[in-house]
Amino acid sequence: MFFRPRYTIDTIYHLDPKVLNNMGIKVVFSDLDNTLLAWNKFETAQEMADLHEKLAANGIKLMVLSNNNDERVGKVLNPYGIEFVARARKPFPFVLKEQLTKMGLDKDQVMLVGDQLMTDIIAGNTAGVNSVLVQPLVNTDKWNTRINRFLEKIVFGVLAIKRPVIFTKELIHG
Repeated sequence: MFFRPRYTIDTIYHLDPKVLNNMGIKVVFSDLDNTLLAWNKFETAQEMADLHEKLAANGIKLMVLSNNNDERVGKVLNPYGIEFVARARKPFPFVLKEQLTKMGLDKDQVMLVGDQLMTDIIAGNTAGVNSVLVQPLVNTDKWNTRINRFLEKIVFGVLAIKRPVIFTKELIHG
């Protein structure tokens, strides 16, 4: 289904590089706000830096695809050398597909991790990559994200009719 993530996990910080290697994942594309950091936090979380290092040590690249602006994204990620694309225009899959081509990767070698069905999961599913839904890091959102969260509640209700979306500490099929 268009809105159903291929996988779910409670937080990006519980991704296991060994599991990702077994899946053949070479790149984890991640959303920034409420996936790696709280949307209203401008300091870089140590957890994010640790995840970047842990993935890199296992041959997996972490790259951020954010709808936020260059200033916000760069301020957070540049100190750690984490590559990013700002203004990624998710849910449209164009930037994601462009990065796949640029990196010479197949769709099954990447995963897109994010906290929103209406942007991240649609972009990942439309691009045909492994989409992973995580729970938002904080329960508040910017004004424009609140619209998506309202729509998400409706979609979660529809998805639950067939099979509810469940979050655990391990990567599971959504």
